[in-house]
Amino acid sequence: MTNDDFAEIAGVVRRRSGIVLTSDKAYLLETRLGPVLSRFGLASLAALGQKLRRPDEALERAVVEALTTHESSFFRDGKPFEHLTKVLPRLIASRSPGAPLRIWSAACSTGQEPYSIAMLVADTMGARKDCRVEILATDISAEILQRARQGVFTQFEVQRGLPIRSLVKHFKQDGAKWKISPELAAMVRFEERNLLNDLSSLGRFDAIFCRNVLIYFDAPTKTRVLDALARRLTPDGVLYLGGAETVLGLTDRLVPIAGERGAYGTSPQRAAA
Repeated sequence: MTNDDFAEIAGVVRRRSGIVLTSDKAYLLETRLGPVLSRFGLASLAALGQKLRRPDEALERAVVEALTTHESSFFRDGKPFEHLTKVLPRLIASRSPGAPLRIWSAACSTGQEPYSIAMLVADTMGARKDCRVEILATDISAEILQRARQGVFTQFEVQRGLPIRSLVKHFKQDGAKWKISPELAAMVRFEERNLLNDLSSLGRFDAIFCRNVLIYFDAPTKTRVLDALARRLTPDGVLYLGGAETVLGLTDRLVPIAGERGAYGTSPQRAAA
């Protein structure tokens, strides 16, 4: 594979997903694109680079899906879920009568994050009937969303971050795997979305989880995505980023919430912008 071939592949990935592949990540192409080469009858990465010089929607989509990281676990990192538990009563109380509480899990991967949110909401609200909750879960990968919709997880996956009490309460064993309860599954709607595209049709959300996504973007793309997320957030809403991510130096639409790592609110000066 020549430098030009690598640049062609990296260019497609960056254009379609915002992910920046540098030369030190070339090994990822070797390890992840093998199945794509076989599927499309390509002999090598060099042949792939040549093929991508002409538009090919199916091939481009397959390359991006293969190179997108789908690492996830239940209640990952803990802190955002602890904070959401604290602010849920306030968010519910501030909604107008009949308006749903809306939460967005962006880059939801195989579904552990939105299902964790659903468990938290169900456990926090109990039998309350005075507030509807809508959880939207989106990802760039149609293949990974199909798996997330099934709500089926291995023993290894449920052991990563899921308390045994939540497992027993919200899952049913299905052979060697565990399936999310129909009640929780009904709370989550999965939809294919690209964070680089227009998001205005999604409406606004009281809480947005977009964690461990920005780390794959360059600074201009981070700013673009953060500004788009800020526009989707209600004035009193909360944006949760990954522990290694920040808005500082990237946008003035969002400000850190005091004392809360990875939690941000809209800037009062820019809320109406």
